[in-house]
Amino acid sequence: MKKILLTIIISSLFFVAYSQEKQQIYDPNIDANKVLQSAIDKAQKENKHVFIQIGGNWCPWCIKLHNFYTTNKSLDSLLNADYVPIVINYSKENKNLDIMEKFEYPQRFGFPVLIILDSDGRRLHTQNTAYLEAGKGYNEKIFTEFLKSWNKAALAPEQYK
Repeated sequence: MKKILLTIIISSLFFVAYSQEKQQIYDPNIDANKVLQSAIDKAQKENKHVFIQIGGNWCPWCIKLHNFYTTNKSLDSLLNADYVPIVINYSKENKNLDIMEKFEYPQRFGFPVLIILDSDGRRLHTQNTAYLEAGKGYNEKIFTEFLKSWNKAALAPEQYK
């Protein structure tokens, strides 16, 4: 009985780990330019910046980062209060090379990579996510500081007079 129970527990853990690894966040069939323009339009209406995560379903760190900030209520609230978040696929099926060129080849930093745009679609910052890591995951304090450092309030000139 103990062996059967142990086998069931180990199988369940393997299934959960495998399922998380195979999570589909990025869709290579989506028109990234349309998604981007929609996000810029929404950012203008809501007086926010655009938060872009570029990566692929093939990338475990891309999945890990996305799950990190979407499952953490504090980070998710902070992100959605100040940004319009989107994901853009980069994979062998669709590298979205026009987007990569437009934002000056962010793939040079590896994946995932983050880009912050203002509400007019101008790139403010490209973030190498290695600097947000901690051990085998991401650091909540550093990620929070990153989000707060690039929101509209942080870039308002009146803050510094």
